[in-house]
Amino acid sequence: MSKPRASKYLSGYSPDVQQQAQTLLDNQRSGDWLLQKYPQAHGLASEKALYDFAQGIKNQYMRSSSPISKVVYDDRIHIINNALGLHTYASRVQGKKLKSKNEIRISSLFRKVPEPFLRMILVHELAHLREKEHGKAFYKLCCYMEPDYHQLEFELRLYLCHRERYGDLW
Repeated sequence: MSKPRASKYLSGYSPDVQQQAQTLLDNQRSGDWLLQKYPQAHGLASEKALYDFAQGIKNQYMRSSSPISKVVYDDRIHIINNALGLHTYASRVQGKKLKSKNEIRISSLFRKVPEPFLRMILVHELAHLREKEHGKAFYKLCCYMEPDYHQLEFELRLYLCHRERYGDLW
């Protein structure tokens, strides 16, 4: 049976970066590298704590954006949507008005990861409040809220490769 390739999660990166990640994985050094950089998981296991954390980021960087009504962990996201998180709108008719609520759903596999990874995912989903498409303005907003956004995204993707091959770290 062949080993899973890093390219599943890292296909958007250069061949050189993919090869470096693959070498870390093949030599079973990815886990040690990640644990040295991020020794422990966050403590935001409850959905209330997750909501408060997301609300804090939103209030700091996007105060004038639409409010978020719900931030929850969702067991089905990674499997069904092949995503890490989802930003959705729930529209309801109230009298003669159409009200929409913003909801963020985070894959349950992120209940036990380091806080910077969770923050990066939340920043990504919060950026969708202003920018619907993954364009230049979207990523500029992500980097405004989290200056290490791109590095954290890469390291999270490396962790997903590691997790698929060797299991959880935290």
